[in-house]
Amino acid sequence: MKKLALLAACAMAVALPRAALAEAWAIEHVTLIDGTGHAPQADMTVTVDGDRITGVTPSALTKSPKGHVIDAHGKYLMPGLMDVHIHLHGGVDEATDTVESRTQALAGFLYSGVTTVYDAGNQTDIILPLRAAERAGKIASPRIFCTGNLITYPGSHGSGMAVTVQDFEKDKAKLDKQIAEQQPDVIKLTLEEEGWGARPMIPLMPEQLLRDVIRYYNLHGIRTTIHVSSELRAEEAIFAGTDSLAHPVIQGPVSDSFVKLMGAKKIPFASTLTIGDNYSRLAEHPEFLDQPLYAATFSAADRQTLKTKVRAQYQARMWTAWMKLMTPVAEENVRKVHDAGGVVAMGTDQSSGPASQRELELLVASGIKPFDVLTIATHNGAVLLGKADKLGSVEPGKLADLLLLNADPTASIENVKKIAFVMKGGQIIDESTLPLAGGPQKRRFTP
Repeated sequence: MKKLALLAACAMAVALPRAALAEAWAIEHVTLIDGTGHAPQADMTVTVDGDRITGVTPSALTKSPKGHVIDAHGKYLMPGLMDVHIHLHGGVDEATDTVESRTQALAGFLYSGVTTVYDAGNQTDIILPLRAAERAGKIASPRIFCTGNLITYPGSHGSGMAVTVQDFEKDKAKLDKQIAEQQPDVIKLTLEEEGWGARPMIPLMPEQLLRDVIRYYNLHGIRTTIHVSSELRAEEAIFAGTDSLAHPVIQGPVSDSFVKLMGAKKIPFASTLTIGDNYSRLAEHPEFLDQPLYAATFSAADRQTLKTKVRAQYQARMWTAWMKLMTPVAEENVRKVHDAGGVVAMGTDQSSGPASQRELELLVASGIKPFDVLTIATHNGAVLLGKADKLGSVEPGKLADLLLLNADPTASIENVKKIAFVMKGGQIIDESTLPLAGGPQKRRFTP
């Protein structure tokens, strides 16, 4: 069955219309928000040739740019969004999680302005063929980085989709096999005994084993991220040598010393506020599913299932009430670390473009200014992935993953949804060709 699914994925990838080859572009008279934290720059010209940004200059100093010229008066240019914690699936349950629905979900990220995703743990027969298809240009998708299988201790968090290790020397061959066969972009480990919320206690990876595994992957040139939920485990992960954290602290308010640690170490972490918010939001306000982004990127059948069957399940679960209580705590933890100079990167722990946009709203609701949230959603994601030399900002030499907006995103984070066009690798996405679950959409911008 796995081989059939892989073959179906490849067949679908070939069947999808290929995007036009990247060309030369000059986006003139635009207000630039470059993602690095620099103040917005008015009346700028950004030039693109092939898949790269070739110039960023004041429009008054730009002479005879080559290629197609776009007059962007009154518009705003920023890097494409980066969601650095997803678990790709399609549909809302196993029955609708198909090869087709996964490619629809990926197209939905692009439609929502997301040009890069990091899948932080998945079944290999799902994510690896899709990563290969994206890199070959065979599917409409954000750039896909992934971990493949997680690495964890037997019986610990995520062991159902993990390579389990118990003795480093004896299990080293398992790590070699995972590296050779899956070529993870960033490897994810878990450090979680649970015992919080409604979760029972489970085994925890010993600290020395954690340090050994982190060191081993780093020696192979592979960055690490670690699932944690408490301050104690986050601190242990940091001093074990992790390159990033997959979540903020959610089990309780962070201490002042932890906030200072995050500011000093600058260990990037994915925000993942949306996963907790999603429960009570659906239980109490299912009408959000009628918003344009959801209508475009979810099928009508899945939206109806969410509004009825899934909503009833969430309303009946104590977990929903617990997450409603703790999500504001996590928001405040994120804000405190950000204010102390820590590195927050946007991640959702979900599988849809609209969730990425919702994460921006929650970051602003936490007390972070929209301008800073834009850096969180772009440059900081590239930092977490170790790709800041190629992605996450509008600078010469970087890959041309861009978002042109019709309104000022620093005035309201809602304006990030007011998309004129999405560009990935120098190609302007034609929304009318995207295989979206909500059906065909009109093209938002015609060059």
